[in-house]
Amino acid sequence: MNNFRWTCLIVFLGLASALAPAAPAVHGPAAAGDEPGKIRLLSPVLLWPDGAPGALGSAENDRPALIPYLPADAGPVARAAVIICPGGSYAGLANHEGADYARFLADHGIAGFVLKYRLGSSGYRHPAMLQDAARAVRLVRARAAEWGVDPRRVGIMGSSAGGHLASTLLTHFDTGNPAAQDAIERQSSRPDLGILCYAVITMGTLTHQGSRANLLGNDPSPQAVRLLSNELQVTPETPPCFIWHTWEDDVVPVENSLQFAAALRKCGVPFDLHIYQKGGHGLGLGGPVSEPAKFLPWTKDLLYWLKARGFAR
Repeated sequence: MNNFRWTCLIVFLGLASALAPAAPAVHGPAAAGDEPGKIRLLSPVLLWPDGAPGALGSAENDRPALIPYLPADAGPVARAAVIICPGGSYAGLANHEGADYARFLADHGIAGFVLKYRLGSSGYRHPAMLQDAARAVRLVRARAAEWGVDPRRVGIMGSSAGGHLASTLLTHFDTGNPAAQDAIERQSSRPDLGILCYAVITMGTLTHQGSRANLLGNDPSPQAVRLLSNELQVTPETPPCFIWHTWEDDVVPVENSLQFAAALRKCGVPFDLHIYQKGGHGLGLGGPVSEPAKFLPWTKDLLYWLKARGFAR
């Protein structure tokens, strides 16, 4: 490590085969209510109650929404928040990378907001997904007081294709439109940090082809491929990131995370990078939310980083 110049710690851990991903428990956000002493699960909140821009219809799949998971033990200090983009190749939304993450974060005093964004499988293409992610950050900031959230501590998290969406917002945000009639649109869409879990980053040769097709179509232009290859879009204004991946991932190559970290380093953006040897794609927490003893090491590494950044208690 002495001659390794990155400021992050890259950890190669030989995880025992027992830590290979167990079948994730399914925790659906169907009903709002309280989980005593732990979480307040609120009803889904439409990003655009009167219809999303570019909507192809008015069905459930055309109406992007946020599902809030709030820590029940609200104190006098506003809490941090993280918008969570589940993976699923831009064709579906993996529950163990959405609701499970939200409950995990809420257990540590962070408000989790699961983003139900529009999908390629429903006929959508870029920029619909980015519009949804940007609107989600703006919405949480606009309603921060209502939800007990600190608008200066709003992050974004994503896994696999959801990680691509998160990294897209991390590199394609804006400061808001102060002249907008819609007060939500006056808010900045820049996240305060990013959490990228075995993320698709590039749209180039090392991409996940299914995700690329669902996002950009079967024959995207070179300009679109470059624009959405987020390792090429990092600037010094890109927010700090926590990044993890596995060497064994044969669905989304580990080079996606390595190249994004290299771009962050080049631009002087702080990051934590963890490459674990063992484990395939789509690991999630590594076990049911109710059994934290089965969680993978990245969860502890993430909490350490979040505490250092003032996001977790």
